[in-house]
Amino acid sequence: MRRKAALVLLALAVFCAALSPLLRWYAFPRLAKIPPNQYQDMVLEAHDATLLDYGTLRARKVPKVTIVQTLRGDVAASERIERTAGRDVVVWDGLSYVQGPDGEMVSKIPERYIFDAHTQEPVHATGEMVDGDPVRREGIEFKWPFLTEKRDYEYFDAQARVTAPIHYQGTQDFRGVEVYYFEQTIPWTKVPFPKEMPVEGITPETVAETGTTRWYTTVRRFWVEPLTGAPVYGEEIHKEELRGGTLLGGREKVTAFSGHVKMREDYIRHTVDLVKSNRTLVLLMTSYLPWGLLTLGVLLISLSLWLEARGRGTGAPAPGRTAEPEPLTA
Repeated sequence: MRRKAALVLLALAVFCAALSPLLRWYAFPRLAKIPPNQYQDMVLEAHDATLLDYGTLRARKVPKVTIVQTLRGDVAASERIERTAGRDVVVWDGLSYVQGPDGEMVSKIPERYIFDAHTQEPVHATGEMVDGDPVRREGIEFKWPFLTEKRDYEYFDAQARVTAPIHYQGTQDFRGVEVYYFEQTIPWTKVPFPKEMPVEGITPETVAETGTTRWYTTVRRFWVEPLTGAPVYGEEIHKEELRGGTLLGGREKVTAFSGHVKMREDYIRHTVDLVKSNRTLVLLMTSYLPWGLLTLGVLLISLSLWLEARGRGTGAPAPGRTAEPEPLTA
């Protein structure tokens, strides 16, 4: 009986030991993915910012500029692209809406971001765009990969339509969560005017006729939780200028926007709580269950060997004694 129990325990031990690496290295990469129907919004603010008054074309100090960013998953588009891409795809329709202290629109830039649901790598398909202009993204945007590494990544800048390195700067603690800090600097770059301008009757084409151009630079900072790859906090030191042309009345340049853009406090708290919850799920798949199964396998093997040893010890004759022969019968 003990030998049968030992064999059963040994079989269970082998099963647990084999399941441990399979769960971590096979199941997790296939189960961890961004849902195609995800919706999220984020509010950022720049206090004591500089903003262009389009009525006078003069820069003025304002108490606050608000940026509302939304990301909405397009499930139908994801399924359509998946049929030709041969992998799980997420399509995010994003909108960055900037409004001044009076609540009026300053700029509104939509974009469509198509990426692999597991790795967050861009998937190039029809519809990939920023403000109506077709783009071909390289690198990540919005989210880092699951199990983010301590290294530099390529990050796509939607304003300049370019990809540039975002540098790993170290590990920090952000409100009780261990995070990786990344920073990217986009130097002064000529960028297109938004398709929708804040003044009625003015279009990018009419501005271009005056010879005035738009320039932009930013220092982008993210604090990323490495297991989920989700930023728990982000901010930008953002500057825009209009340069040259007859629109400025002989001036060389004028500040269109300058401010230190930060996430609003209530959104920081919500994001940290959400990331902590998702972090537990990732830990379950990458650490708790694999190590738990491996430990259980070792315990079961030990118990199996112990039962086998006891079974053999019980059936053996005591030292110094010989087993009596069984009587023969005719």
